[in-house]
Amino acid sequence: QVQLVQSGGGLVQAGGSLTLSCAPSERTEITYAIGWFRQAPGKEREFVGGIGPYGLNTYYTDPAKGRFTFSRDPAKDTVYLQMTNLKPEDTGVYYCGATTIVFTSTPANYAFWGRGTQVTVSS
Repeated sequence: QVQLVQSGGGLVQAGGSLTLSCAPSERTEITYAIGWFRQAPGKEREFVGGIGPYGLNTYYTDPAKGRFTFSRDPAKDTVYLQMTNLKPEDTGVYYCGATTIVFTSTPANYAFWGRGTQVTVSS
């Protein structure tokens, strides 16, 4: 079964930057839109935003605007989440998911997911 393979993440000081990547474990017949979510300890999974199947369109929720950037490299079939000016409240496990419903914030609309990667921002 296809999964998304995530990498990146780690520990960074407030104001720092991190880049997460997300790629399918095998080639898929269709090109999916990718959504990014995060989950802080004790909180529900939160939609951060996403990128369309061909990288032409992006959507950012308020916490991500101006600090996060979604991009897509078709040659590598990889999606990136670049995060800058990180804040302690950005701490959590970040997940990418594949969907045919562009920019949906409903987890049930995602066909498959990555296992998540931890991002920890220290103050």
